[in-house]
Amino acid sequence: MAQPTITEVSEDLPEPKSLEEVERLVQSLYQPGSPRRISQAERALQKIQRSSQGWQLADALLQSQIANVRFFGALTFCIKINKDWLENCFEIVQRLGDAQLLTSLWFVTTLVEEVGKTSSESIQTHKYHERVLCNLDDMVTLLRHGLNGKSHNINLAEEGMKCYHALVMYAHRAWIDKAMALDPIRLLIPQAVQHLGDNDMFDVTVEFFTDVMTNFSSFFLGQHYVLIASILCAPAAEEKISSLRAGDFDSDAMAFGRLLLAFGDANLSDLAKHNDTPSNRRVLDMLTSLLTCEGYAVSQDEICSQTLEFWTTYIEHLTDALFAEGESKPEWMPPALQYVIRSIEACWIKIRMPPPEVAINWDTEARTGFKAFRADVEDLIQSSYTLLGIDLFERFIRLALEALGSQDWLHLEATLFCIKSLADPISDGEVGDEGLARLFGSSLFSQMSNDTLAIPAKTQQTAVTMINRYTSFFERHAEYLPPTLNFLFNAIKTTSLGIAAPRAIFAISSSCRKNLVLELGAFLEQYKSLTNATNIDASAKEQVIGAIAAIIQAIPVGEAQIQPLSQLLQFVEADIQKCLQLQLSTQIEELEQAYAIGLCALRCLTNMGKGLQVHEDEAIDLDADKPTETIWEHGSGLTVQSRIIQCFGTVFSSLRHDGDIIEATCHILRTGYTETSPGPFVFAPKVSEDIVTSSDLTTPRLAYVLDTAGIMLSRNSARSSDELDHAALSCLGHLIYLINALDCNPGTDPEIASSCIDLVEKTVARYPKLLLVPEIQASIPSLFTFTLVCLVSTEIYPKRAAAAFWVRTSPHRVKSYLIVMSKCSVVQLRNLPADIQAMVDSVIHEYGPLVCLGLVRGIAGEAARSELDALIEPLKKLVFRQPRAKQWLSDALFNDSFPSPLVSETDKKIWLQKVMK
Repeated sequence: MAQPTITEVSEDLPEPKSLEEVERLVQSLYQPGSPRRISQAERALQKIQRSSQGWQLADALLQSQIANVRFFGALTFCIKINKDWLENCFEIVQRLGDAQLLTSLWFVTTLVEEVGKTSSESIQTHKYHERVLCNLDDMVTLLRHGLNGKSHNINLAEEGMKCYHALVMYAHRAWIDKAMALDPIRLLIPQAVQHLGDNDMFDVTVEFFTDVMTNFSSFFLGQHYVLIASILCAPAAEEKISSLRAGDFDSDAMAFGRLLLAFGDANLSDLAKHNDTPSNRRVLDMLTSLLTCEGYAVSQDEICSQTLEFWTTYIEHLTDALFAEGESKPEWMPPALQYVIRSIEACWIKIRMPPPEVAINWDTEARTGFKAFRADVEDLIQSSYTLLGIDLFERFIRLALEALGSQDWLHLEATLFCIKSLADPISDGEVGDEGLARLFGSSLFSQMSNDTLAIPAKTQQTAVTMINRYTSFFERHAEYLPPTLNFLFNAIKTTSLGIAAPRAIFAISSSCRKNLVLELGAFLEQYKSLTNATNIDASAKEQVIGAIAAIIQAIPVGEAQIQPLSQLLQFVEADIQKCLQLQLSTQIEELEQAYAIGLCALRCLTNMGKGLQVHEDEAIDLDADKPTETIWEHGSGLTVQSRIIQCFGTVFSSLRHDGDIIEATCHILRTGYTETSPGPFVFAPKVSEDIVTSSDLTTPRLAYVLDTAGIMLSRNSARSSDELDHAALSCLGHLIYLINALDCNPGTDPEIASSCIDLVEKTVARYPKLLLVPEIQASIPSLFTFTLVCLVSTEIYPKRAAAAFWVRTSPHRVKSYLIVMSKCSVVQLRNLPADIQAMVDSVIHEYGPLVCLGLVRGIAGEAARSELDALIEPLKKLVFRQPRAKQWLSDALFNDSFPSPLVSETDKKIWLQKVMK
């Protein structure tokens, strides 16, 4: 017969005498058996769990190889904690072994992390937060022993620091919710600070302080920051700073650097205002030294970008403090500004470009990072001008002249970069003119133009960019224009400057056009040499021809403008002839060359149009009578304009299959739309009209063509009303043709459908009389039906355009008075001429109910959530301005096409009632 098992001996099992007996008893719980046997085993185990040996038993069971036994050990710990902890927490912790302490700390860490993921305001999870708060004192007691590193157990101390970290971050959230006091856990800060000087505890401790100072800086009080500063200023800290400065960016040194920056950010105000204390001075010195580490920013120096962020914040703090003090400057400000100067000097050195042999080995990430660092330095220098004023600018001027004298080109490039950074505050007035005069009056441009000097391309590029930023200086001091322009024209021949230099020429010529009229002949000669060069970028020709056009615009209007404009056009006409000749070839390379030349010719015309626009600073006499005719409307001026039209018309006709050609042609047309008086690029509306009406659905960039027509109809103020009325009629008729070609389906081409609706709006709203034209009246149903189809379509852009079509309002002129009209007359209009009013009323009567139906269907579920805002606006207009809106909306709600069968009639009525209110 089989021997009876331990659970069959008696009703009350004897207490197990060994660990092996306990393990067998635990395993019996998971073996098949009667409920009576399981109950007996549970009672025996519970008895030993509650005994004084329960702690040791739990610790031993956790070492078992059997998962069920280990689980029982963890369960025993929980029981002992719940039963015995409140009796004498301190004594219990004292009796815990290292393994037990580790387990307890791990449990607390997991507890606060998991509870922290739940909401303290939730009914279901609020109780967990209450339990944490109730046991806070016990957690602190446990942490105090853990942070002590009992028996010099580093693992225990590390786990204690991790647990403390988790508890503090949990406290952050609870503190924000005003549900937790911080004083109990602040008592542990001195213990944690001590570990900053312990190499074995360095990583976990630095992580704790860096994270808390970054995200919860108010956790530390003043006395705590004093303790932290004492560690930061210790000799061991100096070693780590020295490692960073020497270019050794190992993990410990980087961690210390981030800790120092976090301390600086958290203690910023105190560092600035009490910069005379030894510890604060030392911390500021170290923060400054982080900008002087060996290596180039980002690619080698990994700490400089974070350090730059600190000093930017430091400068912003000083600026705010300066404005807060009013006219008086606080006593602590001058020494605080010395650190700003030192940080700028360090940045000036840090932004110096690497030599070519170094830069060539950089990857994309390194180049992008270095460029971003320089951009951040530019922002820092700009913001520091408020604090340091003109002295900062003068300092850079002196440094630039010193570098120029010693021909230290990379030094010069960094200095010119800094001078360029101050352009915005300096250009506002004449405060920097003296310094700029010394710089631009030096040998700067003559040396830059000297081909015998091995000047890096980046230095020349920065010089060109700097010139572009100080065009206002040249307006006031035209005597510096000749050497500057000579340098820029010479720079065009350099490949690396082939784009930047022409842009600077255009900017200077546009700003200083009146001062350059006498140099017009020289500019034309320079342009002639550019056209004969073979290594010049096409954009250079485009920018320079725009610059010449700007100078021509400064000549008083009259015959004096005709001759130079005609000469300029000859260059474009010669290019177009070359383009036409190359198109006769069958060689692919020559055909591609023809396209490039044609596109360049169109862009040259665009820049001519921009250059000939009235300068933004030029006064316009609004009260002056408009002359009956100008040179641009007859004789030689009209001839020049006709040549311009023929130029772009020829290229457009021969290369209209290309989208870039289409877009470039539209750019030419747009240059004249904003002008208020006739000019060479202010074409008759029929010119734009012909471009629009020659298009069809196969035209590349058709949407851009339609947008151009809309700009022409809404902005062209230099043409007569009759001309625009005719152009508007033609455009509207062509729109009807395009809509019919789309089969009234926006899904055929959503972009074109959207542009069609936008142009219909501009045309109908500005020229409402067109609705009375017989051929338009016949097409009104298809026109307005198309907008309704778009309103209920699944295409997002046509839907939004259609919704806007029915809601926007704009002021428009009808004969001699002003009316306000919605884009499709949904808004109730009054006081219109009888014929127009009748047409408006008929549109409202016929299409108002359909608009409501489309809006209701969209809101009820056919439209995406992101599209609802676009549908709400026309709904508001209907409710507020259309008396029949309630009936229309009611009909729509109870229409058979209502998309959702789940909405009851009662809900529909409630919704309608709320909307109407």
